[in-house]
Amino acid sequence: MLAETVCSAVSAAGLGIAAITAYRKRFLAATRIAAYSLVPVGLVMTGVVQWVSGIVFKPSVWLGFGLLGVAWLLFMTTRAVERRTGGTRKERRAAAAAQRDAVAPAASAPSLGGGRAPAAQPAAKAKAQPAPAEDFSDIEAILKKHGI
Repeated sequence: MLAETVCSAVSAAGLGIAAITAYRKRFLAATRIAAYSLVPVGLVMTGVVQWVSGIVFKPSVWLGFGLLGVAWLLFMTTRAVERRTGGTRKERRAAAAAQRDAVAPAASAPSLGGGRAPAAQPAAKAKAQPAPAEDFSDIEAILKKHGI
């Protein structure tokens, strides 16, 4: 009975505030305030307030709300970890496969980071090919084109 009285008083106060707001020619805000102020009376009339006041003092209900809170917390934690690590297991597998395929198939073993190549082979290649001098011919052509 006390809850119904409080809800009625809150609704009456809200309708009074809505009337003052409408007097100030703010009709949209007044309509919104009136809508919010009618909610408590509607909850009393439908019996929701009596039902809520009946379950408030039951420990099993509070345990149920606690379990729902824990479930929500676990769900949000897994979503945060999933965002930080890069998605689901399927997405991580696809990313790993794409990373493996990113290396050219004809690349040499040292660029793949695989096993060590024999020491004589790189030395022979280094002797066979002289170190390439820096080629600035294309830059020189651009500079000449602009008269620099």
